[in-house]
Parts: sequence; C-alpha cells; structure tokens
Amino acid sequence: MAMSAELLDLCGDLPVVDFAPGEALLDEGQTSGRLYVLIGGEVEIVKGDFQIDVVTEPGAIFGEMSVLLAAPHMATVRAVTPCRAYRSTEGEAFLRSHPEIAYHLARVLAQRLNGVTGYLVDLKRQFEGERSHLGFVDEILETLVHNQGPAFTPGSDRDPG
Repeated sequence: MAMSAELLDLCGDLPVVDFAPGEALLDEGQTSGRLYVLIGGEVEIVKGDFQIDVVTEPGAIFGEMSVLLAAPHMATVRAVTPCRAYRSTEGEAFLRSHPEIAYHLARVLAQRLNGVTGYLVDLKRQFEGERSHLGFVDEILETLVHNQGPAFTPGSDRDPG
C-alpha cells in the first residue's frame, strides 16, 4: 500500500470537509490548531501575494508547521478546484495519538530541511565574503543545523504585517 493510501486510512476517524474553488482551508497569519489531510482536488499555498506551490497529492498534510510550532499559519492554503480533506480541529492531539502520521510528517519535514540546507550551502558558496545581507547566510545555516531548542523562530517575513 502506498504511503498516501496508508495515511488516508489512518485519518478515517476524522470528519471530511468539502471546499469550493477559492475557499481557504487555512489563512496566513491566523492560529487555528487545525490540520488537513488532502483526499482529493487541487489546493494552492500562497504566502502574501506569491503562490508557493500547487498540491494535488492525496495524503498531503496542511497546517503542520502552525500546529507543531504553536504559531500562526505561515501561508494560506486555498482550494483551486473543488476539494475534499480530512480535518482535525485539535491538530496537536491528533498527531500525538497517531504516531505513524507524526513519523511520516517528521520525514517530510526532514526532507524540507535538507532541501533548504542544501540551498543555503549553495548560497554560502556563491556569496562568501559578501558584506550585504547575503553575508548572513552562514549564521542562518548554522542556526538551522544546530538549533535544538523549542524557542526557534523561523526566518523573516520582511513584512511585519
């Protein structure tokens, strides 16, 4: 059984919610405690006015960063087509009670961190010795790789909103 099918099976006890095109699952800057697992359809992830990604993969999870960091949503997740998702209104409790999903999510987040770290290493090589803001890539990279504390605050939005 594919991981997405297995993941969807593990969510079977959650309510299913339908979204119309243009309807938001999660709103950037809001704190909801909700997690969504996509069953079908197409959603976009938007940060400010910039579309970061379009996701169609069943089993994709949304809201995890907000839930795990107890922070506002970092982006808006909006239906592009009619879509259906499992919804957990108590995301943290749901992850604690479903270690298989939490493990899957840990792998996804580790892959993202690996990608960001590789990107920052490339930037560091390109701008080593630079005195502008790009010279801080080394500090950012070190913080990402070595920070183990719960008080880590990710990045800068450059838009204090």
